[in-house]
Amino acid sequence: MMMNTASKPGPRPEESGILEFLRICDDFYPADAVNAPIQQQRDWYDALCARFDQPLPQGLTFRDEMLFVPVRHYRPAKIGTETVLLYLHGGGFVVGSLDSHHAICAEIAEHAGAELVAVDYRLAPEHLWPAQTDDCFGVLKQLLGQGNRIVLIGDSAGGNLAAGLALRARDEGLPGVVGQVLIYPSLGGDLVSGSYLEMAQAPGLTTADVAYYRAILKAPSDEPVAHPLLAHDLAGLPPAYITVAHFDPLRDDGYLYAQRLKRVGVEVSLREEPQMVHAWLRARHMSQGAREGFHAVCEAIKRLAT
Repeated sequence: MMMNTASKPGPRPEESGILEFLRICDDFYPADAVNAPIQQQRDWYDALCARFDQPLPQGLTFRDEMLFVPVRHYRPAKIGTETVLLYLHGGGFVVGSLDSHHAICAEIAEHAGAELVAVDYRLAPEHLWPAQTDDCFGVLKQLLGQGNRIVLIGDSAGGNLAAGLALRARDEGLPGVVGQVLIYPSLGGDLVSGSYLEMAQAPGLTTADVAYYRAILKAPSDEPVAHPLLAHDLAGLPPAYITVAHFDPLRDDGYLYAQRLKRVGVEVSLREEPQMVHAWLRARHMSQGAREGFHAVCEAIKRLAT
């Protein structure tokens, strides 16, 4: 999610590319965007996404279909693996769609040489938890039922959904989830310590914004699928790649989850982007740090899908 930017005081990166990214975001979002009506938030977000849109890789095709819920299926010109990538978009569970992450999904599919399925799950507040995880899990079960191996991928709220789906698949004994890639994920941290305190006024996302999205989703506070850091046991989960942004209140969620996965023997790689802010995926064509971070994400997906 990209909400509050340079208009709020707080810690800021120094890289020129990411500062220009934040300046552009300021043109689309006021500092108090979360106080606006839901449709206004969605209109602002759609406009922002369109501003950073990119041409699709040559030869890549896509089609929309129904697979429990609406999905978009991407196929690059060259396929190097039979593993399917399942992408769950960010947006605080409030905004975002198949279109908002269209170029991001296409570029990931192209780099990994893999088919990718993006899910158009239902949004809050019209649809409260567990509608979002149920929609995504329904798609996952259909793909697994077709004999596919799956790498789960999600950014921000989508990272939350991906981690929750990995837990659900394990608990239901569903084989075939071979990896999870969590990009600046929201995993249920305490909101009052660590990066939630240090980066409370970070550009792009504030701790108050995180609290807003949790409140609007209305997931039970003790539900581990909604807050994976609360899961009692993380053993038996698929290998994970977790990337966090330094200037992000969600940063420590990724660190804490990686530490817990390692303690129970789950293979996990964690990367911190030192000059990045929340939602840096959109800056991948204008920031050197974001470009390198995106390349690392794509390489990790490619490894997990092999």
